[in-house]
Amino acid sequence: MTTTQQPTGAHEEPALKRVIGPKLLILFVIGDILGTGIYATTGKVAGKVGGALWLPFAIGFVVAVLTAASYVELVGKYPKAAGAALYTQKAFKVPFLTFIVAFMVVCSGLSSASAAARAFSGDYLAEFTGGAVPPTLVAILFVLALAALSLRGVSESVKTNVVLTLVELTGLAIILTIGAWAVLTGGGEPSRLGEFQATGTGYALLTSVLGATALGFFAFVGFEDSVNMAEETRNPVRTFPRAIFTGVAVTGTVYVLVALVSSLLVDHRTLEKSSGPLLEVVRAGGVDFPPKAFALIALFAVTNSALINIMMASRLCYGMANERILPRAMGRVLPRRRTPVVGIVFVSLLAVGLVSTGEIEGLGDTTAFLLLCVFAVVNIAVLVLRRDPVEHEHFRTPTALPVLGALTSLLLASPFADRDADVYIRAGVLVAIGVGLWALNRVVMRARGEA
Repeated sequence: MTTTQQPTGAHEEPALKRVIGPKLLILFVIGDILGTGIYATTGKVAGKVGGALWLPFAIGFVVAVLTAASYVELVGKYPKAAGAALYTQKAFKVPFLTFIVAFMVVCSGLSSASAAARAFSGDYLAEFTGGAVPPTLVAILFVLALAALSLRGVSESVKTNVVLTLVELTGLAIILTIGAWAVLTGGGEPSRLGEFQATGTGYALLTSVLGATALGFFAFVGFEDSVNMAEETRNPVRTFPRAIFTGVAVTGTVYVLVALVSSLLVDHRTLEKSSGPLLEVVRAGGVDFPPKAFALIALFAVTNSALINIMMASRLCYGMANERILPRAMGRVLPRRRTPVVGIVFVSLLAVGLVSTGEIEGLGDTTAFLLLCVFAVVNIAVLVLRRDPVEHEHFRTPTALPVLGALTSLLLASPFADRDADVYIRAGVLVAIGVGLWALNRVVMRARGEA
C-alpha cells in the first residue's frame, strides 16, 4: 500500500492509540446506531406514515445493510480514520468533491449530536423538571459537557459508550417486554399495524412511506461513524466486518420490534406530538413501570448518541488534516491524552450553533439527507476502487449490493421522500460553509507553496 510522505522536517503528530478490540467495537457500533433515532423520532415517523410504523424501519434496515456492506469492504482495504472522504479521494481524485463529502459527513455527525441534545432537553428531561429549564440552554451545556469528556481520551469515551449502550439496550428491552405483556393479555390495537396516514392516490402513499423511511433512516445512521475509529482499533481488517454487520442486524431487529410495539399500544397522532414517544408507550403499556425511571434511561441513550457523533466528527477532521484537505492545525492532538483537541473544539462550536437554531425532526432529517447523499457516493466508490487492489486480503461485497445501495440512497435523498424545505435549506447552508472553508484552505496552501 502507498503511504503519504511527510515533507522533510515537518512536525509529526503522535499516532492515535489502538485501544478498541472486537467486543468493544461491536458495542460501539450498536451504541452508535441505537439512541436518538428510536428514542426521539419514532413519533415523527409515525406522523408521516401512520400506524404502519414498522414498515419504514424495515425498509431502512435493508438500505442500511446494502451500504454497510460497501463500508466493510472499503475499511478493510483502507483502514484509516478519514472514512468516506478517503474513499472518495481514492476513487475520484477530485479534491473539491472529497472535501464536500467529508464536510457533509462532519455536518451529519453534528446535526445528529444536535438532535440528541434537543431530545435530551425535551419531554424526557421535562419528566424531572416540569419543563422549567430553557431547552436551548440545556442543549448547549449538554454539548459542552460531552466535548470535555471527548477531550479526556478515546479510552474514557469508548468505555462510557459501553455503559450507556447497555443502559439504552435495557430501555428498549423494557419496551419489548411491555409489548409482549400487552400481546399476552390481549391489550393494544393490532388493526393499527396496517393503517397508513396517507389517503387518496397511490403516489401519495408512496411519498408518505418514502418520507417516513427517510426520516426513520436517521435511526440507522451510525455504523459509518465506526470506520473513523479505524486507526484506534486493533486489527481493523478482521474486526470491522463482524462488528458492522452484527451492529446493523441487532439494531434493525430491535427497531422493527419497537415500532410494532409502539404502534400497537399508542395511536400515531399521540406519538407524533411527543419528543419522548417511548415514554408514551410505557404509560400505555398496562405495566407498572415508573415513567421517571424510563425517562432517565432515555436521557442516557441520547447522551450516548451525541457523544459518539462528537467523537466521530472530531476524528474525521483529524483524518482530513492528515490528508491536507483541512489545515494542518486540525490534526493537532494533546500530547498527553493523544486526542484531536482542535477537531473537538471546532465541531463542538458548530454543534452549539445547530442546537441553537434547529429542532429534533429537522435536525434528524438533515442528518439522514446528508448521509444518504454520502452513501450514494460511497456505494459508487466501492465499484470504482475495484480497480485498485491491495496486497492484503479483505472482505469483498457482491457487486449487486453497492448498485442497489446507490439507487436506494438517491431515491430516499430525492424530493420523492416528501421532506420539508427547511431540511434542504439547512443542508445547503452547511455545504456552502464547506465550500468557503475549502476555498480558504486552498488559498492558504498556495500562499505557502503547498498546493
